This record gives sequence, structure tokens and C-alpha cells, in this order.
Amino acid sequence: MIRSHSPLLLTRNLMHRSSSTPCLSPSGRDTQQRDLNGPIEILCKSISFSRTKQLVNEIVMGLKTGVDPIPVHGGLGGAYYFRSSNGESVAIVKPTDEEPFAPNNPKGFVGKALGQPGLKRSVRVGETGFREVAAYLLDHDHFANVPATALVKITHSVFNVNDIKQDRKKKHVCKIASLQQFIPHDFDASDHGTSSYPVSAVHRIGILDIRIFNTDRHAGNLLVRKVNDNAKFDQQVELIPIDHGLCLPESLEDPYFEWIHWPQASIPFSEDELAYIEALDPFRDSEMLRNELPMIREACLRVLTICTIFLKEAAGHVMCLAEIGEMMSREFRRGEEEPSEFEVFCMEARRVVAESPETEPHEDGFQFEIDCDNENPIYPILPFQFGPGRNPLSKLEEENEHEQEHEEDVFPVTTEKIHYVSNTNLSVPLKKNVSVGDSSSGNRSATEQLPASATFVKVADMTGDEWGLFLETFEGVLHREFTDRKSRGLGLKQRQRLGTSCKF
Repeated sequence: MIRSHSPLLLTRNLMHRSSSTPCLSPSGRDTQQRDLNGPIEILCKSISFSRTKQLVNEIVMGLKTGVDPIPVHGGLGGAYYFRSSNGESVAIVKPTDEEPFAPNNPKGFVGKALGQPGLKRSVRVGETGFREVAAYLLDHDHFANVPATALVKITHSVFNVNDIKQDRKKKHVCKIASLQQFIPHDFDASDHGTSSYPVSAVHRIGILDIRIFNTDRHAGNLLVRKVNDNAKFDQQVELIPIDHGLCLPESLEDPYFEWIHWPQASIPFSEDELAYIEALDPFRDSEMLRNELPMIREACLRVLTICTIFLKEAAGHVMCLAEIGEMMSREFRRGEEEPSEFEVFCMEARRVVAESPETEPHEDGFQFEIDCDNENPIYPILPFQFGPGRNPLSKLEEENEHEQEHEEDVFPVTTEKIHYVSNTNLSVPLKKNVSVGDSSSGNRSATEQLPASATFVKVADMTGDEWGLFLETFEGVLHREFTDRKSRGLGLKQRQRLGTSCKF
């Protein structure tokens, strides 16, 4: 149970596979009686949800006057526009059991149980909703302009339940969902030249994306709203970031930051932005999320912590947003993923933890304990071992045929081609079918799943003592690397960018 005083009590470990709310199920003796209080109930009680309370009142008035919600036809998951009494859309609701691959998905993308790997292997089916709320809660002082978002219990007949027969009259069903304020807008960022957007807006959204390790930031989930028709374009629009369900993964993988290639990202941070970054406290943020979203997994909070530490250290060494994003992004060579510089720093810290006499060795567990039966087994990946004098940024060597044959003897049962990359004392399996186009395209096909990404760094398998030692070592590695770069006058390798001649 999450909150003893909440009209709806929630459980996480003992999930009921019900058709209405299979992800977070009601419990308690008199739950059903108390659920009759209203069609919508906000499950979190923070003062941050004052705007959401106003939205709920508008929606309830609309429902009472006969204004029904409208299903959203785009996207992979189930979503619904809820309207006010005058018929205007005021919120978008996404039930947790209608996410892509969830049991009640209305668009045919089903086939996995709740808790299994979803669109991203490090984000489980049924758990994107609370990530939407987490992104809003982490947007302190509305810095990045994330719309008001909350986790709600909501009841209506518009929701989809796949096991109800078509000839039966549709009944009201109760679901757990994310409810986000609908922002009227003119277009999204992909519909206009991105070089014209305000520098500060791009910086602020990028700072949030770095903190939450957003794996799906493309122009399509950046709304553009005109503010003043009499001013110039770059002074009359604001950017609204949405769709944060694939942030805060349980392990590091390849993020997607489309703004890396925008010229605004190469402009240095302003004094206000640097002050905001310096004031960030990942430990306070983690504690806040534990209190507001008790279902959030500890691994997600650990990812938030190391990403925030990395952002603070990089910004303190006068690195711009594009440079920081590039350090966190993986590169593809000959169709293979290489760990990012950020991941290499994490692997170096994990190596120190593994060799420390203060920590006892233990078996490395699987990232996901529940895997699909039709998927290939995923083998645990250990930290990289770097030899003396080896440049840690040159991580992958050419394939060693002898080691490949040996690994194939060890793991003979597979139907998918696996490429083993030799690195000192470790061979890491990488999927051959990963391509640059699959990962870098912001306009992904709605009929295909995002490509599986290799796991180089996991944080969930560390004990409390190991995690503390890891953070201490990680901060030391970052400080040493950034200081060394600064003393040698070395910057990141610069990529040619489009639109660098544009005026701001």
C-alpha cells in the first residue's frame, strides 16, 4: 500500500492481472465504496498538482454536461482527450494498461505482460505513466515548461478493454493513468526550421533531458505555440516538451537528443542556466520522487543521480549543451554500438568498485527478471576492464575470431546473429541488426519496435555500500577527466552542424 489516507490504495509487488487496472490495482476493504466519490481522483497529494486539480474540476463539469472524451488516433498507445463543458480539450489521459504492448492496448500493439521490457528494454510495460509525472515533478520552477502532469484514478466507458465482447454494452471501467494538461499549440518542432527557436528554450529542455536521460527526444514531441503575433518569430514562440514516458530507464542505453544537431545547443549556457544547474540536488530530487511516486524503481533514481552529477560537472567546466549530449550518446561503427564517453566513465567507476576490498563480489543479476518467452536469453554483462595505459575512450577492438568461436561454444542456443567484441578480459555481445538509421530517426515507424540496445552499464545490481563507493569514484573520475581536458586545452571532436550561420 502506498498511502493509508488515500481513497485508492495501490500495490506494486502483488499485481492483479485485472482488465481494468492491471498495473496498479485497488486494494482495501471499502475501496469500491469510496471510489464512488468521483470519476477522477489524483493519487499524489503534492502541492505541485494544484493546476491538475483545476483541470480535474473542469473535466468533471464537462462530463456532467455530457461532453465525452475523444480517443487520440495517433501514437502507439491508448490516449484520450478529456474536455471541459464548452467542448475544449483540457487534458490528455494515457491509461497504464493501454501502453504499447500492454494487455488493453487499443491499437493492436499487445503481446507482453506488464512488467516486461517494452519499447525500450530498460523501460517496462505499464511503467511509462509515472515517468511522465516524474518529468513534471523534476521540472523545478517550470524551468523547461513541462505541462502539469499527475497520476490519477479515472473512470469512464471510453477506455479500452480487450476482453469485452463487441456485442456487449460498454461499461464504465476504472483505470490508473497519467493525466497531462493539454496545451493548445500551432505545430510541433518538426514542422518549422529548428534554427529559429529561442536559444533559452532549447537549453532548458536539453538540461531536463540530460537529467532524466531521455531516450526519445525528437522534434515531434516538442510543441510550438505562438505567443505574440506582432513580434519576430524567434521572440513569439515557446517550446512545450511532452511525452516523457521513455525517460529514467533502469540502465544506461543510447539516449536520443535531437537538439544535439541544432545550432542553439552549441551556444554556451547563460548565467541563469548555470545557476539553475549548480542548484540541482539529485539526492533531494530522488527523495522527493520516492515520496510522491512510491512505485518508482531505485534503478531509475540512480540513473537520475549520475546524470545530474555528470551535468553539473560538465557545465562547471564550461561545456555547452551539444558537447554534453554528445558525450552521453553512443556512436555506431560498422553497424555496431560503442559505449558513450559517459558510459566509459561509469564503467571505470564500476571497475574500481569491483576491485575494492570493501565490497564483496556477488553474482551479476539480470536487468529484467521477467523476459518474454519468445526472446533470446540475455546474458549478464560485466564492467569493462581497461589495461594499463589504455585510452578508455577507445573501447572496442577488432573482432578476435578465436574468442568468437569460444563464445559461440559457451552460448550455442540462439536464433539471432550475435557479434562478440573482444576487450581485454571481456567479450560483450552486441546485436548485429542495430543500425544508425533505426536509432537516430526522430520519425520512427509506428509499426516497428525500437531497436534493442546493448547494456554496458547497470546500476540496479549494486548494494548500498557499492553504490556509495561508485558515486564517490564516479565524481573523482569526472573531475579528473574534465580537469585534464581543460589543462591540455582539448575539446570534444567537433561535428559539422547544419545552420551554424543562423542569427539568434
